[in-house]
Amino acid sequence: MNKYSDISESARDVLMEIGNIGTGNAVTALSSMINHRIEIERPNVKILKFEEVPAMLGGPEEIKLGVLLELSGDLNGMFMFLISTKFAQTMLDKLLGTEVEDVRNLDDMSLSAVCEIGNIMCCSYINAMTAMMDLRVHVSVPDICIDMTGAILSVPMIHFARLSDELLLIEDKYHFDDQEVVSHILFLPEIHSLERIFKALGEEYEG
Repeated sequence: MNKYSDISESARDVLMEIGNIGTGNAVTALSSMINHRIEIERPNVKILKFEEVPAMLGGPEEIKLGVLLELSGDLNGMFMFLISTKFAQTMLDKLLGTEVEDVRNLDDMSLSAVCEIGNIMCCSYINAMTAMMDLRVHVSVPDICIDMTGAILSVPMIHFARLSDELLLIEDKYHFDDQEVVSHILFLPEIHSLERIFKALGEEYEG
């Protein structure tokens, strides 16, 4: 076994539980951050091939805000928080009282706020994962990119395509009053990290 898709149902259940815990922690933090109640549906955790991801996110030309964090330590790889235009507009309105027409023209304060939101979201999942698997990781300073989905994904896909053709995708649906917004988190682990994850899940790994 050397792919996410090879893992057992019980291991998938653990990944789902990590998604649930991470989502719960993230929503609590975001609600406190914007001082507004957020309701969330049960996260959808999927194992996808790289080439399937752009279509899942609305197509390669869909504009997204991507917040990237690199992991080192017991796990090496990348967490990427992909934010829809609507999610970013809603959060910036609630947090800063800023009405954003074009997310490609954010000022420095708005960019900093989006980075912090991405950092909160990704670290909620990272903390859930490391706690359940008893691992230690270091997380880089978040980096933000605003572009078409295909362009945002091109760099990590080129880097990780030689290591694995699959990734873990967590889809969250949030409700702010009468609005529904969606965000996605991608986890792209390096090979030795995938081995550690499988071992922590009680799975066998075949390099």
